[in-house]
Amino acid sequence: MAKVLVLYYSSYGHIEAMAEAVAEGARSVGATADIKRVPETVPEEIAKGAHFKLDQAAPIAAVADLEHYDAIIIGAPTRFGRMPSQLAAFLDQAGGLWARGALNGKVGAAFTSSATQHGGNETTLFSIITNLFHFGLTVVGLPYSHQGMMTLEEIVGGAPYGATTIAGGDGSRKPSEIELSGARHQGEKVAEVATKLFG
Repeated sequence: MAKVLVLYYSSYGHIEAMAEAVAEGARSVGATADIKRVPETVPEEIAKGAHFKLDQAAPIAAVADLEHYDAIIIGAPTRFGRMPSQLAAFLDQAGGLWARGALNGKVGAAFTSSATQHGGNETTLFSIITNLFHFGLTVVGLPYSHQGMMTLEEIVGGAPYGATTIAGGDGSRKPSEIELSGARHQGEKVAEVATKLFG
């Protein structure tokens, strides 16, 4: 049974919801899936003032956790077209794992959110995926077998590089059912690949 880690950072809960859907998808094909989040680096007083969602249930991850999983699926919102500093700070501490080749051959994937349709989703996915390649992971995207991202009937996230959602300029838009379906589908695909590789 493949062991999957869904590792995320979420300021306002959009990526938290996507992470839960990714894990649900991985579990649906028989994998175990843990959801953990990276530490918040914004001082608590400032985070409260900015109305960050501070009551997230997922435990805080440690860098040492990463090598104990067959697959690592990383999600974070876009910050000006790249991953946020909270996630970058976490991954920057994984140099020891990189030096030992501890993540070589594992399976990886990325998912994200942005305020607008063209607000940096794909470049943010690539900023995460670049890290995954450097750590030696085999990257799985979101194939077009998730037909929902092809719709023209509504605004919808999704890219062949990973599941995405659009939050709106004020953060009021929550992940749609199509976007959550894409996250579940990506979780399934990652778990299937990890199961083929690791049993």
